[in-house]
Amino acid sequence: MDLGIANRRALVMGGSTGLGKAIAQSLTQEKARVAICARGAERLAATASQLGAEGIVSDLSRPGGASAAVAEAERRLGPLDILVVNTGGPPAGTFADLTDDSWRAAFEALWMSSVGAIRGALTGMRSRQWGRVVVVTSIAAREPVSNLFLSNSLRAGLHGLVNALSKEVAADGVTVNALMPGYTMTERLQDLRLDESALTAQIPARRLGRSEDFGAAAAFLCSQQANYITGQALACDGGFLQAI
Repeated sequence: MDLGIANRRALVMGGSTGLGKAIAQSLTQEKARVAICARGAERLAATASQLGAEGIVSDLSRPGGASAAVAEAERRLGPLDILVVNTGGPPAGTFADLTDDSWRAAFEALWMSSVGAIRGALTGMRSRQWGRVVVVTSIAAREPVSNLFLSNSLRAGLHGLVNALSKEVAADGVTVNALMPGYTMTERLQDLRLDESALTAQIPARRLGRSEDFGAAAAFLCSQQANYITGQALACDGGFLQAI
């Protein structure tokens, strides 16, 4: 299927590895013009070269980092049509583990970077009457996961942001959606040191997700065909979530 986004200009945050890289790859396969940003310059350069994308070194956890990445992407590509907000997971921990500094750091890295990036791209999208914003969250935003207190809390709030913002910009041809990865074979899953066999047994599809599964779902939400889907939080999880 032709998704109708050839030559659309896209920025994928956190695009050098994992789910971000998979999204960027899916968009480049649809002939979109793609920029990716990440902190690690060496890996970023390798991924950008592999995908034929623009690589932008950016620390999204720093105040102003996300908006600066958007500005640089627009300098290189032109006005953005597609923004994929993908900030990576905050550290694991229970409520008792977390200090005020932990909360502030996670809020800056996860919440304010999302707000900054969206603010940077949205005005232009609205003026051109076309735009796609996809915010990568987590199944933890809908059904809390043990020991992921920061993610459980802040990402649920991002779903509220997505839904509220979608109503403000829908008449301008801009869609805003969240995409929730389930348990997917990435470095993040390895870092959490979860029992993969036990997880697989809980997933109706009886396998962990592949990054390309998630990339395909994200590309569809960025497509012309998805123009009437907005304000949603879509799970790509093999049926893991219990909620309707």
